[in-house]
Amino acid sequence: MVDARTDINAGRIRLGMVGGGEGAFIGAVHRMAARLDDQYALVAGALSSTPERARRSGEALGLDPARIYGDFREMARREARRKDGIEAVAIVTPNHMHAPAAEAFLKAGIHVICDKPLTTTLKEARRLEERARASGLIFAVTHNYTGYPMVRQARAMVQAGELGEIRVVQVEYAQDWLTTRLEETGQKQAGWRTDPARSGAGGCIGDIGTHAYNLADYITGIPVAELCAELTAFVPGRSLDDNAQIMLRYANGARGLLWASQVAPGNENALAIRVYGSKGGLSWRQEHPNQLAWSPFGEAPRTIARGTGAAGPAAARVTRIPSGHPEGYLEGFATIYAEVARAIRAARSGDAIDPDVQFPTIEDGVKGVAFIEASVRSSAKGGRWVRLG
Repeated sequence: MVDARTDINAGRIRLGMVGGGEGAFIGAVHRMAARLDDQYALVAGALSSTPERARRSGEALGLDPARIYGDFREMARREARRKDGIEAVAIVTPNHMHAPAAEAFLKAGIHVICDKPLTTTLKEARRLEERARASGLIFAVTHNYTGYPMVRQARAMVQAGELGEIRVVQVEYAQDWLTTRLEETGQKQAGWRTDPARSGAGGCIGDIGTHAYNLADYITGIPVAELCAELTAFVPGRSLDDNAQIMLRYANGARGLLWASQVAPGNENALAIRVYGSKGGLSWRQEHPNQLAWSPFGEAPRTIARGTGAAGPAAARVTRIPSGHPEGYLEGFATIYAEVARAIRAARSGDAIDPDVQFPTIEDGVKGVAFIEASVRSSAKGGRWVRLG
């Protein structure tokens, strides 16, 4: 007799999850993103560090009771022994658990999809990078904003030289949800993000500043050589920064500014970037993700819209629905999962990964942690210029 669950999931990538149980916003986002293109089946999980909560969370998701685990190490060992064991794991825990969970699944021969930041220290990130490389497994980091079609359009235009020599990069990510000391109310997301033991040395800079940094890095393709940072905890009694203002010096001579804040009233998820070169400038806002403003020097500004003929192949290959129908956060997140699925399917068959497939890798994760550490170091020295790495 064929098991109905196995039959329904035939051909899909068998996915496990660590973290993301009751009350975890990002776990639900990962699950929705993984389902959107019908490439994955969630079949196992260690969804909470509390066994009872892990069991309830797994049951609520309809997991086989035998594959609901109270510990991620047990999950890695047991799934690796199963013929139908998971092929990939999504790690959606607080930051301090990323490295130990990732190491356990790499050791078990399982591909890893890890939330950002990669780890809480650069030393730990580099050690994990070495292990991932030695394993030959796929390791993705969910900097989901790189999955938006118009972000890919912007990157393609920069690579094609349409902006000329890049001179100025302005990127910001502003929120207001930590304007008061929300962590004192027992709110789960605020609690761990403001706790150095679980978040690491960076607060706002690690949570959303890394997204801003990664977005600029992805679009421009130019490494940051030095930075000068001022990190501030404006809310009294808060241990980690809730506002970051950073000047950037790029390797090609370009200059940049990065602002990240979680104490900016009136802002929800205001991620935005402007890139200016010798031939023109681009502007994109995450809250209006389907349009990219393009201003060729000396010509009338224009808008490139997702799903139209004005957008090129880089945007078209990750566009799901026609223009006029909005695509946004979940679809951008799902693009990362879809791209990783293409890489895993290539690995299944021993084929080379299609060069058009793009997703943030462990190398991008390491760069993000280096950015956090450099920012913290610069701020601690009174805003001195420091080199990354």
